[in-house]
Amino acid sequence: MSSILIKSAQLVNEGKVEAADVYISNGRIEMIAQEINHPADQEINAEGLHLFPGLIDDQVHFREPGLTYKADIWHESRAAVAGGTTSFMEMPNTVPNTLTQELLQDKYDIAGKNALANYSFFMGAANDNLEEVLKTNPRNVCGIKVFMGSSTGNMLVDNEKALEGIFANAPTLIATHCEDEATIKANLATFKEKYGEDGLKIEMHPLIRSEEACYLSSSKAVELAKKHDTRLHILHISTAKEIELFRNDIPLKDKKITAEACIHHLWFSDQDYATKGNFIKWNPAVKTANDRDHILKAVLDGHIDVIATDHAPHTIEEKTQPYASAPSGGPLVQHALQALLDMVKSGKMTLEQLVQKSAHNTATLFQVEDRGYIREGYWADLVLVDLNKPYTVSKSNILSKCGWSPFEGHTFSSTIEHTIVSGKVAFSKGQIIEKGAGERLLFNR
Repeated sequence: MSSILIKSAQLVNEGKVEAADVYISNGRIEMIAQEINHPADQEINAEGLHLFPGLIDDQVHFREPGLTYKADIWHESRAAVAGGTTSFMEMPNTVPNTLTQELLQDKYDIAGKNALANYSFFMGAANDNLEEVLKTNPRNVCGIKVFMGSSTGNMLVDNEKALEGIFANAPTLIATHCEDEATIKANLATFKEKYGEDGLKIEMHPLIRSEEACYLSSSKAVELAKKHDTRLHILHISTAKEIELFRNDIPLKDKKITAEACIHHLWFSDQDYATKGNFIKWNPAVKTANDRDHILKAVLDGHIDVIATDHAPHTIEEKTQPYASAPSGGPLVQHALQALLDMVKSGKMTLEQLVQKSAHNTATLFQVEDRGYIREGYWADLVLVDLNKPYTVSKSNILSKCGWSPFEGHTFSSTIEHTIVSGKVAFSKGQIIEKGAGERLLFNR
């Protein structure tokens, strides 16, 4: 494996921004110093650029196997790398659902050939597969996913006995999608009765998949986790109300119950449905500006621990159907870092907070081995960004297979210049560089 010397970068790492050179050899960071003059196979002049640890996205849906007309590991991992995300953790609601260890291994086999980024895959839980769930290896699988609210793929776990069994016996972290199905069904019935099936509109989405539906399910998950001393991670918090379920008075490494916020819940609000329509239809729904503002505050004050994308592509044809038929989800992984950097530019967070929430904390929360920080001895997962070079999203530069983005037409304030994955340059100046697959993530547990 070749060596790389990065010269004159501004390192954003562990609460500081400072000038440094970085020398990479055999996939890992060998040296960080103010000046390094070591010979290298490749030298990158990073003058005027900021060097970040590569983002670790703990929630993506890359749709493979079974739904590859929407997306696949090959395309989506390249979109990730082009956006500065160097590691991803992918969800089990593919087809067939990832409910056996054999099906889980199938996904690792695909990624071993096709993923340009580093990868891990969640084991799926169902009402009837506890035996398979218990075989999950905490050392090389990121966690177990439990859908406590139905979404694409419908892996809803709604059997009380099954939930108790999973929470009581899970060998590793449980990540949950929390929306109460009974509440959603009742709300939907009410809206259908009032407006008819054809009268349902996207603006009703956050009222159907309501604050109450989210809170009922999240609070139930927290209750189960406290009862069984489970390591619980609740995904995509979308309401101000849920924030009270989480603590910020102890270090992240000591938390048993953690939470994630997603880019779309930090960026959009229900006011955007008028212009974006189904293209910002997600589960849980994008809700009010007040919810959005409180989620950001909770990210910054430590009630919410990490930022991710819930990248979940569907085709343009699917998303342009009437509201009731259009599926929830959208592509975000290519533009997550740029969106966060826009938030830095507007004063909503600092560069150091961005790195803390999208790289450092994700590594700590999942106990990822030797990644998520710019440290000597760690894997070289790095991204170089020009903070002053605008970048406009258009169909011509979208790498996700679905070919669209909710950010289309938006000009970000920054441009991703280079991305290094496990010591290999995988993206440089707008071009994907094919140098083999990323690495399987390992976990210190």
